[in-house]
Amino acid sequence: MLPAAARLRRSEDFRAVMRRGAKAGRRRLVVHALTTDPPDAAEAARAGFVVSKAVGNSVVRHRVTRRLRHLVSARLGTLPPGSSLVIRALPPAADASSAELGSDLDASLRRLGLSGKSRQTRSPDNGSAV
Repeated sequence: MLPAAARLRRSEDFRAVMRRGAKAGRRRLVVHALTTDPPDAAEAARAGFVVSKAVGNSVVRHRVTRRLRHLVSARLGTLPPGSSLVIRALPPAADASSAELGSDLDASLRRLGLSGKSRQTRSPDNGSAV
């Protein structure tokens, strides 16, 4: 479960992230991200989920939402302070495993430049062994 401070709840917040934020799509999901500039260190990263009826019936939608919530909660600490995410599940998410959803989420976060790995500075040798 995401803590209350880490959840998007209001439709205005969802709308702002989806309209003004950057997006990165994968086969099973689309991630919309909006970061505050300059980042407010006091404000925690927040996330919201959109899982429509196109994904499946109620049981399937809730299963997808639980999996995504678990995956995002493990990654919230790596996101910049003040950032907001909306994760929109696509119909193929219904048949996806948690590992597949996690790889799509990680790839989307990397593409948006929000992954902890992509934000680290690299050494001049780009990490190659000598």
